Amino acid sequence: MPTTPTTASTHPTTPPAPSAELSIEERMAFINTAMTARLNEAAVAYEVNTAHIPVEPIDLADIVALPLTPTLQPPPPHPTPVAALLQRAHHRLLTGGWCAGTFENADGALCLFGAVRTEARFDLRLEMAAMAVLLEAIRRQFGDRFQSAVAFNDAHKGSDGRVPIRLLGQAADLAHARSI
Repeated sequence: MPTTPTTASTHPTTPPAPSAELSIEERMAFINTAMTARLNEAAVAYEVNTAHIPVEPIDLADIVALPLTPTLQPPPPHPTPVAALLQRAHHRLLTGGWCAGTFENADGALCLFGAVRTEARFDLRLEMAAMAVLLEAIRRQFGDRFQSAVAFNDAHKGSDGRVPIRLLGQAADLAHARSI
């Protein structure tokens, strides 16, 4: 009696179907092996098909989270003068805008120094202490790359200002932690 040829699967990595004489556990193990092979092949195909797509890493600290209220309310003020000044300057940049290359632009946005000076309200000692803490916060993250907070601010010209604004908030937290 001639045997009829069995039809093989057209998929190159799919093993032949299990015979009916296998137990349920053996069939499940067989299916698990077959699915693992297909998933591995799909993972390789995905990597090959998407290798040309450029990916830029996102620093989640740069994402500014705003409350869902219609207006941005300032947080409770820090109890120490330098921390409170930096916190007010941070809030001013969040609500009024940030700029680089100038103290204040035509839209009323301020640079880091402009926000600190405006919020210091002519208290030069307080302004200088705040700028020193701001420069320290900058150097903690970027090393000695910047000689001043103004140089750091202007180095971000052409960006949206998230990094300088974030650093101003970190400087406020640093001043608060030091009780200054």
